[in-house]
Amino acid sequence: MSPSHLLPTDWMARLERLALGSGRRVAGTLQGKRRSSRLGSSLEFADYRSYAPGDDIRRFDWGVYSRTGKPFVRQFMDEQELMVSLYVDCSASMDFGGSSPESDKGGGKGENKLLFAKRLAASIGYIALCSYERVGASCYSDRIQGRLPVLRGRGAAMRLFQFLQDMPPGAEGSLSTALGEPGAVPRLSGMTWIFSDFWLGEAESSLGSVLSRLAGAGQEVVLVQVLSPEEIDPELSGDLRLIDSELNTGKEVAFTGRVLQRYREELVHYQNELRQMASERGISYVALSSGMTLQEAVFGAFAGAGLVRV
Repeated sequence: MSPSHLLPTDWMARLERLALGSGRRVAGTLQGKRRSSRLGSSLEFADYRSYAPGDDIRRFDWGVYSRTGKPFVRQFMDEQELMVSLYVDCSASMDFGGSSPESDKGGGKGENKLLFAKRLAASIGYIALCSYERVGASCYSDRIQGRLPVLRGRGAAMRLFQFLQDMPPGAEGSLSTALGEPGAVPRLSGMTWIFSDFWLGEAESSLGSVLSRLAGAGQEVVLVQVLSPEEIDPELSGDLRLIDSELNTGKEVAFTGRVLQRYREELVHYQNELRQMASERGISYVALSSGMTLQEAVFGAFAGAGLVRV
């Protein structure tokens, strides 16, 4: 698959009408299309203040002066660009389900999880680039496998797509280890999206710690959990040997209706724990199936959570 086909052209045209629903006003270094908490030179009125010698006379409000006899100048919101950081889990467990151009695994329902996560990240990145935001991207497993320098403008979209397309599946995943590397956490306040199945080979406390670190670094974090239809509702029966794709260890399991029901209950419990962990830190959490279409994910789940808007 070429990077130009990571996102279909007609889908990209639909994304161009969207913007990220960041709830935070941020201060950037270049003017963009997003309001910051600073007052500046956009066209969106913010407030009045008394005139002081040296103020730009073009901001002098003659209408208020004629009514009150007092000199006031108009102030406007400063529109600044948002720093958007994308992290895609490229660990071995993500290379599962559906069909993948990168491996011979899969053959199940829906799309390969890793490919679907890359398409989701590409979609969010493209929305940001079309809105004049800054975009950085990283792929990780037990370390940062690759990092893309900060991009700006719609013309940089193919570099983002190429980067995501070229990143192969890695080893065992560890978000806390990967983001513990020097320079892995964004330096500037902004919006961080993490696309992963969150099948952790580490203690949940480690995930909580890294999420707290991201929030403490001024990041508005979005966790996007991508699972395959087979993981959400497995259709298995009989005596089977399950192989851990990251540790390459096996376990014999006799699948019965009761075992499958217990698995589904545990999955719901785990997702509720992730949701609570995110909520306690002011973080957004969205669970998706790789059996979804991009439209269902972006215009349904993301828009419904207020993460993208028209």
